[in-house]
Amino acid sequence: MSNKTATRDRVPFVQKISFGSGHFVLNILPGTLGVFIQYFLLTAFGMDPFLAGLLGGLPRIFDAITDPIMGFISDNTKSKWGRRRPYIFFGAIFSGIMFILMWQIDENDPEMYNFWYIMILQVIFLIGNTVFATPLIGLGYEMTSDYKERTRLMAFSNTMGQIAWMIVPWLYFIIPDQNYFATQAEGVRFMAVVVGVICIVFGIIPAIFCRGIDSANMANRKEINMKSLSSNLKDLFQGIKQISKNKPFMKLCGATFLVFNGFQMVAAFSVYIIVFYMYEGSYEAAGTWPAWFNTVNAMATAFLIIPIISWMANKVGKRKAFLISTFISIIGYILKWWAFDIDNPYLVFMPIPLMAFGLGGLFTLMMSMTADVCDLDELENGMPRKEGTFGAIYWWMVKLGQAIALILGGLVLKLIGFDGNLPKQTAETLYQLRVADITIPAITAALALIVMWKYSLNEKRAVEIKEELVRRRGEL
Repeated sequence: MSNKTATRDRVPFVQKISFGSGHFVLNILPGTLGVFIQYFLLTAFGMDPFLAGLLGGLPRIFDAITDPIMGFISDNTKSKWGRRRPYIFFGAIFSGIMFILMWQIDENDPEMYNFWYIMILQVIFLIGNTVFATPLIGLGYEMTSDYKERTRLMAFSNTMGQIAWMIVPWLYFIIPDQNYFATQAEGVRFMAVVVGVICIVFGIIPAIFCRGIDSANMANRKEINMKSLSSNLKDLFQGIKQISKNKPFMKLCGATFLVFNGFQMVAAFSVYIIVFYMYEGSYEAAGTWPAWFNTVNAMATAFLIIPIISWMANKVGKRKAFLISTFISIIGYILKWWAFDIDNPYLVFMPIPLMAFGLGGLFTLMMSMTADVCDLDELENGMPRKEGTFGAIYWWMVKLGQAIALILGGLVLKLIGFDGNLPKQTAETLYQLRVADITIPAITAALALIVMWKYSLNEKRAVEIKEELVRRRGEL
């Protein structure tokens, strides 16, 4: 069954590019934050690796608390500007300012002073980022009710998000370059200002130009104030309980956890293989190859793979598109065995177009399918619609997977005997590193195929649900 998208369900190009600008911010902020914490805190500010690891992990605990709360708040907000846009506007400004302030530290200050300064400001920054990000995700789910247009919208926004990952790897080379900055610490402070301003400028665009559903007459929304706090928490947990019983959504979360977790576990392995296997531990000899590897990966995902996946989803359905794209990514992971060849370094780009089907398909299709799931939830549980809560729980799963992946990735490196402080690694360590780099994401992707094999919410069912909802409460 294939249905043509009605004119009223199409998202205008201005709104698509505006929503995409928000996704650019959603990617540039965590990407830069990761580079600063995992690399420049050690090299520019001389912080102990264990303390840097704590800064990377502990503040994420707040995401598990604040994301669902923010989703519930935005779902039930009543304002003349809509449920989401006021939070997106002020959240972008606040998080941009906090990102700038967080990195105005002095390399000559005591280590523990810098540690607690970044820890406290990062927690405040993450709260502001949640105020921006969670309503933005929810807004995307409600910008169109059409099965196919949802995929087009998410494909466009995911493409713009990938632009951030074309930029982030070059921070490793721009900041240490003494032609630009006298010290790395100076470079970090300056680039934090640049990224913070970008966050503010691009982050407020969705609040200005995007439009969600007309929620003026939406039934059963809760009062959000201090007096109703206890009942709000009860309603929040009731909503989470309802969502946990939504089988299609749980499958989306499970498949995302597997694919993204597997990818993130070995995300840094390719850089290590290039440096230690191809160039025998010489970062100078490896030059910009690691950055180009990641940049080309993002470029292939954005401009080649995501358009193909969007087209595929609207031809054969989202479930089949996910199965096909994930299977292709497994082939790409396997091809990496022949990609790292010092005699022909350009072979590193060979598996990238195939691997890019993995994450390119994952977030384009899963976000589109989550929007379909929100309709199913309204059909089964009534108003209010819970796009914000669904988005919060889904992205909390992504963050949980990322946190676990960072821990397990480090454990794998330890088990195979990898030591980044050594000038060279043993042949056995490099062999096991290359095996892990291939098998871990391939296995988790294969498990995701099993999870999604019998996913039931196809186009026919989605159209039936939409028609029933329109009969019940009219168009939103």
